[in-house]
Amino acid sequence: MPAIPYWRLSSFYLFYFALLGSTAPFLALYFDHLGFSPARIGELVAIPMLMRCIAPNLWGWLGDRSGQRLLIVRLGALATLATFSLIFFAKSYAWLAMVMALHAFFWHAVLPQFEVITLAHLHGQTSRYSQVRLWGSIGFILTVVGLGRLFEWLSLDIYPVALVAIMAGIFLASLWIPNAQPVEQAERSGAGGFLRQLRAPGVLAFYLCVALMQLSHGPYYTFLTLHLEHLGYSRGSIGLLWALGVVAEVLVFMAMSRIFARFSVRRVLLASFVIAGLRWLLLGNLADLPGVLILAQVMHAATFGCFHAAAIAFVQSSFGARQQGQGQALYAALSGTGGALGALYSGYSWNLLGPHFTFGMASVAAFAAAVIIATRMSDSRNSP
Repeated sequence: MPAIPYWRLSSFYLFYFALLGSTAPFLALYFDHLGFSPARIGELVAIPMLMRCIAPNLWGWLGDRSGQRLLIVRLGALATLATFSLIFFAKSYAWLAMVMALHAFFWHAVLPQFEVITLAHLHGQTSRYSQVRLWGSIGFILTVVGLGRLFEWLSLDIYPVALVAIMAGIFLASLWIPNAQPVEQAERSGAGGFLRQLRAPGVLAFYLCVALMQLSHGPYYTFLTLHLEHLGYSRGSIGLLWALGVVAEVLVFMAMSRIFARFSVRRVLLASFVIAGLRWLLLGNLADLPGVLILAQVMHAATFGCFHAAAIAFVQSSFGARQQGQGQALYAALSGTGGALGALYSGYSWNLLGPHFTFGMASVAAFAAAVIIATRMSDSRNSP
């Protein structure tokens, strides 16, 4: 069995999720710094997520059709850098909306194809995926802590420069990655096309729950930083709180092989949804209490870490090699759909109904996903 290019794969995840660590906590803060209202902020944050509904499926089909997944990753990373750099020319709402749409169209081409390449290098060992993916979490941590401190000392006007530097790192890391193609397993050779595999028991229910999970994260990713700043937390402290959630995520990634040895994918997903519902209630109602806020951030281990690892395992075992790109792309697309809807509803409800109600709706979405998983998926389905 060929050696796994661990550090090469890990370096890409490091930079890719460093970019997420620079946008999730700070993008809304930057738009607030530019003077936009919560509704306009919600719309601008939703635009990249809406592009995630379209771009991954297009690029996933192209990757499966051509087999040129690594080329798509490299071109997508370069185009992301080039199109986002347009932000330096103007700061109007229309111009920023265009920049958000253009760079997201290429950014969302990258990760689903890279996930397929990573799993091909791992030879289907999904338990080892978490050991590589944890470096993405480390990149996220370094970014949220570093930028949180930086924005206490310097103006948010330098924010786009930081993003461009990280995007350059993503492109350079992509040049270091060796290619790999998924190998069709014998038992999958007669499994039929993508649509037939999509109609297998539990698969559509899973994808619906993916959208609900990301919808429930809408207030968290769009307004948590502004929410905590309003409650009196400093930007440095907020960066550390974001980092705490991802530290918990790293620890759970390191333990996923043992978790999967004891629990089915269905049970891991179910626990993730229930914990997400509880977490949003805590953030919406008790975030002014530091102890409760710390607990809520530690719950990120389940609401992202366990959920994402279980989701990747589910997709990898639900589709054949020739449909892997489309399966991962649909996961990304429905994540984007849910995330966009979450950003939009939270943007419109934040001032009108307040944080308590906005996070309450997020909790309802997560609990609804838990009910669907409990009733529409069996424990025997999809073990990693």
